[in-house]
Amino acid sequence: MSSTTSSGPSSGQSLREISRDAVRARINEIALDLFAERGFDQVTVEQIAAAAGMSARTFHRYFPAKEDVVIGDPAHGGEFVRAVFAGRPADEPVWDSLHLSFEALVTRSPQKGGDDDRGKLSMRVLLSAASLRARSLEKHLLWARMLTPLVAERLPADDAALRAEIIVQSALACLDVALTTWANADDGTTASELLERSFATMRPQV
Repeated sequence: MSSTTSSGPSSGQSLREISRDAVRARINEIALDLFAERGFDQVTVEQIAAAAGMSARTFHRYFPAKEDVVIGDPAHGGEFVRAVFAGRPADEPVWDSLHLSFEALVTRSPQKGGDDDRGKLSMRVLLSAASLRARSLEKHLLWARMLTPLVAERLPADDAALRAEIIVQSALACLDVALTTWANADDGTTASELLERSFATMRPQV
């Protein structure tokens, strides 16, 4: 799931930061439409910038690379999930805490700008290009490094680090399967419902 869409201005944001978020959201919207129409690999930064009424140099002030328009800040979602997990009760089963933490990520408003169609489009674009899939994997490896130590703290000492890594990677696989299925579904099933089913399928194993 793309994380470029702002989750709304917070009380700590300056007007400049709010304006920057608005420009990033606009570039993201324009770029996704171009990617969907022509294919990710066929669209250049220059074409996105021209459609957004700016230079390529200005584009790079908002996004270091074309892939970042779709992927967003790799750390942002991981920090959110880590914070939610850290706030869960210490005696709650780890698997349930991970499920609820990813559930918060999927359902936070307006995670997809209030528009499931745009969210699905973003996921379909992400899945369409090898470079984007590779960046998404890098992002989830970063998230795993953020989450694994917290999970390990809640496991018995024996092999805690190894078990935590396996559990976190399994949770990320559930997230990936749920979002991929949701992006290609047309039966009205929500990402949240698919995430719950994915975690339920793995619960007996972990």
